[in-house]
Amino acid sequence: LRTGIDDIIRLISYAMVPTAALLLWSQLNAHEDWREAAAGTVAGVVAMVPEGLVLLTSMAFAAGVVRLGRRQALVQELPAVETLARVDVLCLDKTGTITEGDISLVGIEPVGAHTEAEVRAALVVLAGAEANPNATLRAVAAVVEATATEPPACSVVVPFSSARKWSGVTTAEGTTWLLGAPEVLTEDQTVADAAEAHAVEGRRVVLLARSSTTLGEDALPEDIEPAALVVLADKTRADAAETLAYFTAQGVTLKVISGDNPVTVAAVAREAGLPHADQAMDARDLPTDEAGLREALETHSVFGRVQPDQKRQMVRALQAAGHTVAMTGDGVNDVLALKDADMGIAMGSGSSASRAAAQLVLLDGSFATLPHVVAEGRRVINNIERVANLFLVKSTYSMLLALAVGVIHVPFPFLPRHLTLVGSLTIGIPSFFLALAPNDRLAVPGFVSRVLHFAVPAGALAALVTFTGYALARGPLDLSGDQSRTMATLILTGAGLVVLVRLAQPFSAWRAGLVLSMIGLFALVLLLPAGQEFFALELPPAEGWAVVAGLVFAFEAGWRLLRTRVAALRLDAD
Repeated sequence: LRTGIDDIIRLISYAMVPTAALLLWSQLNAHEDWREAAAGTVAGVVAMVPEGLVLLTSMAFAAGVVRLGRRQALVQELPAVETLARVDVLCLDKTGTITEGDISLVGIEPVGAHTEAEVRAALVVLAGAEANPNATLRAVAAVVEATATEPPACSVVVPFSSARKWSGVTTAEGTTWLLGAPEVLTEDQTVADAAEAHAVEGRRVVLLARSSTTLGEDALPEDIEPAALVVLADKTRADAAETLAYFTAQGVTLKVISGDNPVTVAAVAREAGLPHADQAMDARDLPTDEAGLREALETHSVFGRVQPDQKRQMVRALQAAGHTVAMTGDGVNDVLALKDADMGIAMGSGSSASRAAAQLVLLDGSFATLPHVVAEGRRVINNIERVANLFLVKSTYSMLLALAVGVIHVPFPFLPRHLTLVGSLTIGIPSFFLALAPNDRLAVPGFVSRVLHFAVPAGALAALVTFTGYALARGPLDLSGDQSRTMATLILTGAGLVVLVRLAQPFSAWRAGLVLSMIGLFALVLLLPAGQEFFALELPPAEGWAVVAGLVFAFEAGWRLLRTRVAALRLDAD
């Protein structure tokens, strides 16, 4: 929207400079008094500027921010209100998005000769060693530390890393304990089969392993001995299925990207109703070239064991394929992908880095808020397009009238106050209400093109019928200057109200009331002597009214025919 409006204003600015110069020169030649020439020039130039469009756009965005704030969605950049409504690929993290993010320990299964007491003691060491434990260690600590004694001191601590998929400690006695993805720590098939059985049920499984080798910075010891499977669970959000179904119905492609086991991720996605959830892919098997990565992203919806740099690569590959991508995340490892996505969405319970990088923060962590963000974006996009049509119609007819007056060398048909009256009743007041009205129509690209296809024919026809009426008033009808300008004001207001009726459709009670109110206000100005005096209106005789009615009807009929032709031409071009 911002880019489109900038383009429109730039186009008007380029056209306005020579038009204004021509208008000033013609008015100086048409009037003996320079004050009258200045008044006509000012009326023509000011009317060319869509001065309320930028203000209303900002207001619509600001109103959207306030509405979303009431739903616990913090918009950190105004364009975010619009962006999610244009997104066609939504990349989701599993934990905290589809699931509640409240990981709990549901079982400890010792392997081999290791006892549960020994395993619990090792878990106490691991849980107490890290200053900033991840969600898995916090869930373990919540259970095992309740009955634990003081954990022994550690000589080496290697914190968890999404790239390594494991964490570890070496105690002062020289024993090393590791906790991480089973397939990373061991190739034992018995362990793999047991972990797979839990993963199919949607549970997260990490392996506790032992070694007698002191840990290095990133390298795993060679003498790793499996000690226990630690089984964790995370409940699927009650509203996840409904939210995913909403986005699917809106034509948004969903991709679940997680660091967990692909089988676990697929099971959770399947429970939430994600289409094609069975086609899970291990990110370690993803192609490294962009073409291959793009093909994998097009054919799969669920990805597990994804590393942070891969998330960023996946976002970029989707964007290179022409998609508008939104990314959800809550951890430090999601920051790069959040920054590169067209829209980054962070959870309020996530890391401060992810919240700072995102354009939208879900303060209560509710994934179900996103459909409301989409609805708000649609409201802004569609309503701004609606009011932009009104403003551009005015700019078009004002510029064409100025050009006609400049070429023919006649007085400009309006005083500034006349155009204030026309603009207020057909554009200014209605656009304020239309910009904030409910609107859930799908957002589609081509904002500038559609506005120009609507506004230019309507504005050109409005200028034609208005100048025709003005010429008839000054010529065959031989009316005074005030009556001629009043006739032009009547015709232009009538044409503007016809456009307003079209743009206010489909009618509801309040939209019909808005249009009728504008018609009533205009009638009130015409009927009250104070209104006629303030706006410098002198009502024409009966034949003048007949010309006004005929030209407004001609505008309606001509515009209907013209719009049909323009629509046919656009269809042929497409």
